Amino acid sequence: MESRLIELETKLAFAEDMLDTLNTTVFRQRERIDLLERQLRLLHQQIQALRPEEERDLRDEIPPHY
Repeated sequence: MESRLIELETKLAFAEDMLDTLNTTVFRQRERIDLLERQLRLLHQQIQALRPEEERDLRDEIPPHY
């Protein structure tokens, strides 16, 4: 009976350690995603600032073989 209790305590300790590791990983990934989203927003704003006011429609352009 005591060996089963020790085995369960050991498994619980490993599970708790794994949970802490996973929580840390998820936290770091969330931070990285937030950073990437901010960078993407900034890049999108920069691209929008460089675009001409009038958007061209490719259907209005004549293909080069005409």
